[in-house]
Amino acid sequence: MDGFEVAKRLRLEPALASVVLVAMTGYGESVVRQRSREAGFDHHLVKPADFGKIQAIFAKVSESMP
Repeated sequence: MDGFEVAKRLRLEPALASVVLVAMTGYGESVVRQRSREAGFDHHLVKPADFGKIQAIFAKVSESMP
């Protein structure tokens, strides 16, 4: 099972509806980014990931938590 399949299966679980999924991969081509979106990832980061982008994702997630 690859990450795309994991994301798809997680998105099928109602209890995990609000989970933020981040793909971190070595592939940044538009077709791979599209596949990430279709699988249910909220973000797609290409390695080596920009730490500022990771911090921004964490900050946004933290803001939305009760």
